[in-house]
Amino acid sequence: MTAPLRIGVLGCAEIARRRMLPAFVVGERTELVVVAARDPERAEETARAFGCRAARRYEDVLADPDVEAVYVPLPASLHARWTEAALRAGKHVLAEKPVTLGTEATAGLLELARSRGLALMENVMFVHHHLHTAVRELVDKGEIGELRSLHAEFSVPALPSGDIRYRPELGGGALWDTGVYPVRAALHLLGPELDVLGARLAYGRGHTVDTGGAALLGGPNGITVQLAFGLDHCYRSRYELTGAKGRVVVDRAFTPPANHRPVILIERAGGTEEITLEAHDQVAATVTAFAEASRAGASPDEATTVRQAALLDDIRTRARPHAGLAL
Repeated sequence: MTAPLRIGVLGCAEIARRRMLPAFVVGERTELVVVAARDPERAEETARAFGCRAARRYEDVLADPDVEAVYVPLPASLHARWTEAALRAGKHVLAEKPVTLGTEATAGLLELARSRGLALMENVMFVHHHLHTAVRELVDKGEIGELRSLHAEFSVPALPSGDIRYRPELGGGALWDTGVYPVRAALHLLGPELDVLGARLAYGRGHTVDTGGAALLGGPNGITVQLAFGLDHCYRSRYELTGAKGRVVVDRAFTPPANHRPVILIERAGGTEEITLEAHDQVAATVTAFAEASRAGASPDEATTVRQAALLDDIRTRARPHAGLAL
């Protein structure tokens, strides 16, 4: 058997402690070696909780010869800097989404990884859940007829006032945080032939980042794509595909717990059908995919990662005339 991939972590963000570190520890393909944080006490506390070493600085993790790969759960504005540093240190990288805040920077880092035989993977976990493969198979089989439209939405309730996602200097805002999900869903389900036709970003009262937004995209063969996202909305995590003969609806689409049995709802003129799938741990599946990519020395989904960055850029550009509008 291939030895487990030895991982170091830059930062002790909530997603790292709640989802990723436990997966690194229990996964057969990975071994958690060391964690670092700006606060040494937090690093020590996290290391004790997960049975690994603590480092005082991020640079110490990158210089550690025991570390083969690095997970970067830092604020979005810091992803580019530390992902590049990790790649130049010869480490594979799993970077939280988005990899960077721009298309050119994202493409440049993927090229750097390629030139060094390293894997750079964006941590978009839902694409590794078998639910979405099943949905694509149903559509490809013609279960709802020729596809006409996609609606996708991901939004969460208001966050605590000091949350980093409300800080523009750290790359905060709904587009970078929750907007990634519906954009990636459109790419995952429809492919790369998507163009932004219009967009709107809204700023909630008292905020200096976008707290919600929507975009209209054009897809292949005349398909229309409507996307919505937000940081101070009711919780929504769903998409629906409408065809000439019916509709597929998926709820709890993007962040299901490991024990959740997803349901695919198919609506046709003759009635409604529910298909219940087995539970699937998308976090574990993501960690396995990263370990496999690292052992192969190649970045998975390069073209999709760059296309996603370009669509996010286009949405922000299209929405700029409306950036002063409040919700």
